Amino acid sequence: MQRKLQNGERLRPVDLARGHGLSTQAIRNYEEAGILPAAGRTPHGYRTYTSLHAGALRAFLALVPGHGHQTATSIMRAVNQGAVDEAFRLIDESHAQLLDDRRTLQAVESALRDLEPPTAPEPGAGSEPAGASGPGGTFIGPLADKLGIRPATLRKWERAGLVRPRRDPLTGYRVYDEADVRDARLAHQLRRGGYLLERIAPLIAQVRAAGGLGPLEAALCDWHGRLSARGRAMLTGAAELEAYLRERG
Repeated sequence: MQRKLQNGERLRPVDLARGHGLSTQAIRNYEEAGILPAAGRTPHGYRTYTSLHAGALRAFLALVPGHGHQTATSIMRAVNQGAVDEAFRLIDESHAQLLDDRRTLQAVESALRDLEPPTAPEPGAGSEPAGASGPGGTFIGPLADKLGIRPATLRKWERAGLVRPRRDPLTGYRVYDEADVRDARLAHQLRRGGYLLERIAPLIAQVRAAGGLGPLEAALCDWHGRLSARGRAMLTGAAELEAYLRERG
């Protein structure tokens, strides 16, 4: 446990580093990056730090888990330069990103809940022949009708990598198997939620890598956990930053 520092007490780089498992070089690097205020100097040129520097270090290390190293650095640099409003803006952006991540997770979970088991195509549906060259396959017309979209939309999704239908060797028509139908339905739900194709593609890839929707339960729980941990880390960072701002006066 770190001892409480007295006002005006002078500290060496090793004194700051030791309490956080850092190297003295890391402390010097933090100062040069503007994370810490400029150090004082002894008559012989050695750096000296105070409780203010210790508070800045605590604030920075608390900000990193919630905001990331780059943003935490920018926040501390802004504070040390007297641009507190800029620091608050950076913090607001991080909170907005966290909220956006939560909404994305909610959209994915909603899309997965809304998915129904794929059904076989209805005979005669669409402009291409019904049925498929293999069990469980459907052509582009019936699938587009089922989703309430145009076949051209499915072709666009294919170019974006969201669906990967095979080609019937005799007719050359696209054939969508159960996995393709699942991917198309998931993409449809996310598009209805306003998500862009480039944001949907990585999620579809994750579903494929997991081998289906079922194994994603663990990934979704982990996602929830990481978002909650980040939100709590932001609270801890805010508390340490507030303490540092009070000490700066």
